[in-house]
Amino acid sequence: EVQLVESGGGLVQAGGSLRLSCAASGFTFDDRVIGWFRQSPGKEREGVSCISRSDGSAYYLDSVKGRFTISSDNAKNTAYLQMNSLKAEDTAVYYCAAGSSCDLPPSYFPSWGQGTQVTVSS
Repeated sequence: EVQLVESGGGLVQAGGSLRLSCAASGFTFDDRVIGWFRQSPGKEREGVSCISRSDGSAYYLDSVKGRFTISSDNAKNTAYLQMNSLKAEDTAVYYCAAGSSCDLPPSYFPSWGQGTQVTVSS
């Protein structure tokens, strides 16, 4: 059974940092991509970042480029999202998901974590 568990969310002031973790079980990162998505009230879920271990590529939403860094530790089967210089507009529930390609929209990712709240106060 595929399971994803996010952690690391919280309340932080604007300009601060958080590191989200996504612990996976039931599969290995070698044959999946891991995406980070976020959703705030009244908005659609959007892709924030995605990493593919098969070709080493990483993708970012334009608004987080230069501030967020995605990484993974295959030995721990855990992915991370380091978020620096946080802004109020980054406030959302953040989810990690496993899928087959970073090019696909959220609906094509079959496995999701429960989400972790990130709140950035201005």
